[in-house]
Amino acid sequence: MTPDSTSTPFRAGFVSFVGRPNVGKSTLTNALVGEKVAITSAKPQTTRRAIRGIVHRDSGQLIIVDTPGIHRPRTLLGERLNDLVQATLGDVDVIGFCVPATEKIGPGDRFINTQLDDYPRAKKVAIITKVDDASSAHVAEHLVEVQQLREWDLIIPVSAVDGFQLTQLVDELVALMPESEPLYPEDSVTDESIDDRIAEYVREAALEGVHEELPHSIAVTVEDRIPRGDSDIVDVYVNIFVERDSQKAIIIGKGGSRIRDVGKAARVQIEALLGTRVFLSVRVKVAKDWQRDPKLLGRLGF
Repeated sequence: MTPDSTSTPFRAGFVSFVGRPNVGKSTLTNALVGEKVAITSAKPQTTRRAIRGIVHRDSGQLIIVDTPGIHRPRTLLGERLNDLVQATLGDVDVIGFCVPATEKIGPGDRFINTQLDDYPRAKKVAIITKVDDASSAHVAEHLVEVQQLREWDLIIPVSAVDGFQLTQLVDELVALMPESEPLYPEDSVTDESIDDRIAEYVREAALEGVHEELPHSIAVTVEDRIPRGDSDIVDVYVNIFVERDSQKAIIIGKGGSRIRDVGKAARVQIEALLGTRVFLSVRVKVAKDWQRDPKLLGRLGF
């Protein structure tokens, strides 16, 4: 939207959602943007980059930075993800601390809450997520718990699933932003590249149904994306990297059954993104212990 100098000042700025892994940050980001810009999964630490989603209102523009969940790292990748979160929080105008209504405040939440003191510049907002899965009494108890953590600029319960108070959340967050010209064009929903979004769709599909440590061992890159001659088909070549041969076998599945399912699920989302038919080629490769190898992390975009 173009700001009108005769009306209420236009506001624009950055908000970062933080919290333990799997508290609904990516789902909330997608719901507010109105389009899938961040993949979601029940697997912890699904988000690996600071993904920007852009929300447009007549009164302002909200740039949501969805970050990896803060956790105690066990690998070099984990350390770099935490570093990414720390760097992001130093630059945003508002920090939205997400805690699910379905779980009591725990040590992980308190650890993150204390870290918020390191960012005095940012306003602090508590967002109670997943209220659709909790009773009214439970949500009320949770609000009291959260209120006792610190003095917040705003506390608001929401549900990304049924849309409860999402409009109010956006309005309140925009009101906390500085006066500013729009920071992104009106038609922008994210600054993620097409290849990054394709890689994430494939990784999301690959995460489905895997167990234990395998989710953390999966990385995806787009090798090439080529329109096919005069047809409306785009050939997309993607690599899935894992750390061991045994993991490669799991991803491929018996007779290639699992990798076919991965390709089928990802292709639906990629075709919607590109607006054309897609031939998706997925290869599974082993990059031994890539989570702990600085050179491999660099090649895989970390």
